Amino acid sequence: MMAAIKKYDRFIAAAFTVPSFWDWLWQRHHNQLSWYIRPLFLIPFCWFAYRRSWAGIMLVILLTLTSMGWFAAPSETNSQVQQFLQVEQQYLQGEWTLRKIFLTLLIPLSFSALAAALWWRNIWLGVIVMAFMAAGKLLWSITFSGEAGLAVIAPATIGFVLCGGCLWLITVLSRRRIPRVKKNEFH
Repeated sequence: MMAAIKKYDRFIAAAFTVPSFWDWLWQRHHNQLSWYIRPLFLIPFCWFAYRRSWAGIMLVILLTLTSMGWFAAPSETNSQVQQFLQVEQQYLQGEWTLRKIFLTLLIPLSFSALAAALWWRNIWLGVIVMAFMAAGKLLWSITFSGEAGLAVIAPATIGFVLCGGCLWLITVLSRRRIPRVKKNEFH
């Protein structure tokens, strides 16, 4: 696990310090398939949090952070997507004010809140946290990039519905237990 964390550290460091690697990742981030896949990582994240597996949680975080480089760069990019990603890139590469640091820290804090809710086996609180995460992503996207932020609505909404649905299904299935037959019941 420590080896994976060290590779993750190098990946993040390279992404922000090696311009050619940043450009390579950013071109692949234009592939909207990654936008739809990334929210689905919440399903195994939630599973590992519910199972209280730190290793699983860390693995999912690592996969999520590297996933923007998994898909080929698209040959064409929707203008709204292009405009949104330009704003996102400027945000990441711009000056880091206290406000920006606070807003960025909301991401790991929300993931921590989600993990804590499920660690404590409170699935409905997990769904509520996920709803706030999706709403926060939409709010940030539209606030910072205006109409271009609307490009995030479908991936965020579909991701929330699928992940929330999986949590709901887990709740229903965990409550439907087959009753055990007592020893003296058939006498």
